[in-house]
Amino acid sequence: MRRTSHLALLTYCVLLSFVLSSCGAPTPGPTPTKPPATDTPVLPTDTPAPTATPTDVPAPTRAQYNLSAVLDYANKSLAVDETIVYPNHSGAGLTDMELAVEPDLWTGCFNLASLTLDGAPVANSSLQGQMLWFQLPDVLQPEATTTIKIQYTLNLPLIEPTNPNLTRPRIFGYSQHQINLTNWYPFVVPRIDGKWILHDPWYYGEHLVYDAADYTVNLRPADPAVNPVIAASAAPTPNGEWTTYTLTAGRAFVISASTEFLTASTQVGDVTVTSYWLQQIYHDSGEAALNATAEALQIFEQKYGPYPHKTLAVVMGDFNDGMEFSAFFFLSHDFYNLYDGTQKSYLIFVAAHETAHQWWWEQVANDQALQPWLDEAMATYSEHIFYETADPQLVSFWWIYRIDFYNPQGWVDIPIYAGGGFRPYTNAVYFRGGHFLDELRTRIGDAAFFAFLQDYLKQENGKIATASDWFRILATHTTTDYSDIVRRYFQNIY
Repeated sequence: MRRTSHLALLTYCVLLSFVLSSCGAPTPGPTPTKPPATDTPVLPTDTPAPTATPTDVPAPTRAQYNLSAVLDYANKSLAVDETIVYPNHSGAGLTDMELAVEPDLWTGCFNLASLTLDGAPVANSSLQGQMLWFQLPDVLQPEATTTIKIQYTLNLPLIEPTNPNLTRPRIFGYSQHQINLTNWYPFVVPRIDGKWILHDPWYYGEHLVYDAADYTVNLRPADPAVNPVIAASAAPTPNGEWTTYTLTAGRAFVISASTEFLTASTQVGDVTVTSYWLQQIYHDSGEAALNATAEALQIFEQKYGPYPHKTLAVVMGDFNDGMEFSAFFFLSHDFYNLYDGTQKSYLIFVAAHETAHQWWWEQVANDQALQPWLDEAMATYSEHIFYETADPQLVSFWWIYRIDFYNPQGWVDIPIYAGGGFRPYTNAVYFRGGHFLDELRTRIGDAAFFAFLQDYLKQENGKIATASDWFRILATHTTTDYSDIVRRYFQNIY
């Protein structure tokens, strides 16, 4: 096997200095405000759903998303019928609702045809940037349910991985080799402390916050003769001319489609892990990503708790970025290009990192804009846990080349907006976050540390956790004083 020289690795790390956290967002703009109400026209579309949605159902535990989408792969477009059954678990009556509509951030992408609420056209609504807001005709009482139906089309934007005007490459849209549907449907944003939570996009990091929800996605090609390979957040089930995907308690349902995908799968218990890559030359890299993900899945189940789904898709992205979603993550094509056949590779580092997000983001969510360390520091330190279990002799290498290469500085608990740039943000949240967790673990001991992580997962599973929740649960697992460590790494004391 050939091994990467130090100079090559230095070049590689500099090249990838902007791709080691999750997917960025479009250029940020002013904070959205609710404009005066307008009339929303009701227009028909030709996107028949394969099954009808019941209108008289008890309030579900989570919001239910039923999407029927016709994908025109050749023309890079999508026609969608969406039904959201939304239960009001906020504890208070609601007079309005906010939905995130990320595709509307690109001119001409999102085209709304119809918006109804409980069968009636919505009279007072506004769509501005990423936010769809509408007034409810009556107060939605606690534990009551409302049904939102939306018909729309998407004209997908071009992914421009080499555009020098982009701070970071975009994942959503199409490239020469694939179509990626990320945050492609309107979704109701979380309601916390009497407010809808929808933050501004930023140049790096993630700004969206997700409730857990249940998804039924029906997909069919517009032209049966053009039927790409589909990677998705759930397993496919044939349903006549449709293919149906069902995801329970997920944060975000994602699809990647390509006529060029090659695949390989393996089983981890009852979980099917599938690797998708572009072009035969990446066969070894695709297999390595598969094996690393499967091994990480086994390790994290042992250390943290069960993986919640029956599938996990590992997808080569036609862009220089990585990103986690429900039962799905992307890895940058540069990781595949520069894989050298060893475990000393960013392909392996980041495969373990993104797998860990299936615990720290998917099961236990957080406000990614304001408290990103809760998932990113946890996923970064999970790389350490992966290596110390899978290949202990490489732990020192991991610290030197993955964590300390950039001499990280800064407060761990900064929001994305205070990062001062991608590299300072990543150094503080990811890499200093890794050091914090390692020092904490050394201070309180392995037994208390892993008992805490398992309890944190159990107590906050399905919720949106905060730093206060994290430290509150930690305090129940040790009497050892770690306050000096917190003061060294955190600007806020919880």
